[in-house]
Amino acid sequence: MCFLGFVACFFLRVNLSVAIIEMKKDFGWDSKTSGIILSSFYFGYAITQLPFGVLAAKYGSKRVFGGGVLCASLLCLLTPIAAYHKQSLILVRILQGLALGGSYPSAHAMWRKWAPPLERSKLVAISWAGSTMGTAFAMPLSGLLCENGFWSPPHQSKWPSVFYVFGGFGLVWCLAWFALVHDSPQSHPRISIEERDYIVSAIEEEHCLPKNERPLPLLHIFMSPAVWAIVISLFCYDWCCILLTSVMPTFVDDVLRLDVTENGILSALPFFAMSVFTVLSGWIADGIRKRQLLSTGGTRNLMNSIGMFFPALFLVVLNNVATETHAVIICLCLTAGVSSMSASGFLVNMLDIAPQYAGFLMGIANVAGTLSAVLAPYSAEAMASAPSGSHILQLQWKNIFYVTAEIYVFGGLTYLILSSGRVQWWASDGLNQSRENGKPANSNSIYEEEEEEEKSLLSQESTL
Repeated sequence: MCFLGFVACFFLRVNLSVAIIEMKKDFGWDSKTSGIILSSFYFGYAITQLPFGVLAAKYGSKRVFGGGVLCASLLCLLTPIAAYHKQSLILVRILQGLALGGSYPSAHAMWRKWAPPLERSKLVAISWAGSTMGTAFAMPLSGLLCENGFWSPPHQSKWPSVFYVFGGFGLVWCLAWFALVHDSPQSHPRISIEERDYIVSAIEEEHCLPKNERPLPLLHIFMSPAVWAIVISLFCYDWCCILLTSVMPTFVDDVLRLDVTENGILSALPFFAMSVFTVLSGWIADGIRKRQLLSTGGTRNLMNSIGMFFPALFLVVLNNVATETHAVIICLCLTAGVSSMSASGFLVNMLDIAPQYAGFLMGIANVAGTLSAVLAPYSAEAMASAPSGSHILQLQWKNIFYVTAEIYVFGGLTYLILSSGRVQWWASDGLNQSRENGKPANSNSIYEEEEEEEKSLLSQESTL
């Protein structure tokens, strides 16, 4: 259900990226207007990240995640009407961003209670894959609906059906979500006793994890190098993802000159690759940990490095084959697919370093990701604006891909330097002990103890 929830979220987010190609023709919007409309979603999206992360931890992820998709789906159904006034459309997109801002933080808050440590990478990766799978299906379906939709106002193309189909999918998912999903194993009425006891015991035994909720240690969170490693990595990762999501249809239109249906299909291929590699990375990471080939921190560094450095290389190659359609497709698929392997690096790492505050950390990181989502389309517009108002030149697109490669390298190096695979002292019982003793906790001694505890945990859970 979490996987399908992210499919629904990205149906609601991405459909406009393809539909706007036809909407521009109907309403006479220029590239600046369409850029503002596409970016408006992220202004709302950034605002609710942190509040929803806190609310999900306090009141439950079920309400936050499900309620957000419900509101965004209803707004999606209103989009064809709002589109007649661009100010109304911008408002609807901002409100959709506000509604969906809690999706990732609430999902992380839920996995904190549902994901045993040695299954964490797989479970988070599978649910995360819903976002790329949603994008992969949204793009070609949007293109098909724009040309062959079932209803449209007079003298317009079929693009309104895009919003009716995806909005309806979101409503159906909400019905299933509220009927089937529960916030924790303890509150689930149909779970077996064996499964419930296994999940609860595995999570409670992890790395001095506190049994009770505590106030957020905000100062320690914002001063933690491990937190900043995650934040910077998500910023860099989202930069590429947003470029692929928002401007890939424009790139295909400018450079490869395909019609809207072919455009949607081709633009979707990198996201199918991302879905496959995301799930694959989860199995690989958990397999490495179960066999004790690397520590948790080593595993996260390996997966994150693969997901950052190799895509940078593929983007450089892409700039040298930009005139060959098939080579472009292969490079784009490799770039997007391999980059998603970092999901088993920085993304799961939030649950490693501070399980109790994973939803809040996801909110912090996603604010940075949203910042890149706002900046990336504008930077692309600035670097690849056509002076004559016609198609953007291939040379200008090369500048965009070179900058993106540099951002990837920066993110990979930063994560290697700052990241950690251990529960941080401010997120463990060490914080309570230090307060009781009236002195700061010795973080180094805590880390040494946690390293031994991690080996013991791996052995115990493998036996279970």
